[in-house]
Amino acid sequence: MAGYIARRLLLMVPTLLGILLLNFLIVQAAPGGPIDQMMARFEGLDSSASTGLSGGGGDGEQTSSARQGAGADEALRQALTEEYGFDKPPWQRFALMLEDYATFDLGESLFRGQPVIDLILDRLPVSISLGLWTTLLVYLISIPLGIRKALRHGSAFDVWSSGIVIVGYAIPGFLFAILLIVVFAGGSYLDWFPLRGLTSSNFSELSPGGKIVDYFWHIALPVTASAVGSFATLTMLTKNSFLDEIHKQYVLTARAKGASDRRVLYGHVFRNAMLIIIAGLPSALIGIFFTGSLLIEVIFSLNGLGLLGFEAVMQRDYPLIFGTLYLYTLIGLLLKLVSDLTYVWVDPRIDFASRES
Repeated sequence: MAGYIARRLLLMVPTLLGILLLNFLIVQAAPGGPIDQMMARFEGLDSSASTGLSGGGGDGEQTSSARQGAGADEALRQALTEEYGFDKPPWQRFALMLEDYATFDLGESLFRGQPVIDLILDRLPVSISLGLWTTLLVYLISIPLGIRKALRHGSAFDVWSSGIVIVGYAIPGFLFAILLIVVFAGGSYLDWFPLRGLTSSNFSELSPGGKIVDYFWHIALPVTASAVGSFATLTMLTKNSFLDEIHKQYVLTARAKGASDRRVLYGHVFRNAMLIIIAGLPSALIGIFFTGSLLIEVIFSLNGLGLLGFEAVMQRDYPLIFGTLYLYTLIGLLLKLVSDLTYVWVDPRIDFASRES
């Protein structure tokens, strides 16, 4: 097993490099780079500053002024290009980026004036809150529901619950979030929950119990919207896993020996059926943390990693884009390894090392 882990860790290096290189090329090819974004801001400031000036002067003065402005803009563009290192060839910038990433130096944001790692750490608690509570809610509902559906397979309960779960899966999370806002956050009907943010403005003045209530009051709708699309997969996986175990020979033997249904279910079936579900938890965390939070954070104005990455892409903030991508990819690869090791831990019959050989 130690050899398998070592090989997987070594394989992460070319995988990480390949993902970073591919995204580096794609981002570089996108129009409107950081220098263009900066120049657009400067031009906007210049135009707003000159709004109050009078329109006097002849055509010759205007032409001369325009030429001087164009020359100044070109000089400013050249200065910005050299200052931020964009005068270097792409391969050299990519090599310098990898050299910094080897020591976890993610650089400094071009537009925020802060280290990228500080921005990520500042937004991380919001994404962790959203991801952990979403995962907990999904597992607490889907596993009991899947077990009950397996025990009552083919019944009316199984049919209508499957219909509800599939409909919930078919509705995009962001659309369900909008529906929750309209119904429960003062949109058109009820005004039970806050519209945005993770805490109230007077959060620091509340008592410890009041802070807990305020926190869950704000997180209720975002977590519900994030979880609704994850119920179907885990519920049906749980049901099918239990159905597969219920019809195996050891269950029939246990029943023939007089074991009660409860003893058979929780003493034999549950342990074996839950292997694949428990082992899949790290992979589920990858999806919930890194792929399902962007639109939810935007809709509910939560300053998490998803919103941070979206703003970085819109601003063409290269250090922030590549820094978050680097951490996302690294964490995803490590969680995938943890997922494989969890399979071996919950079911010793699985041996990835022997399969590789």
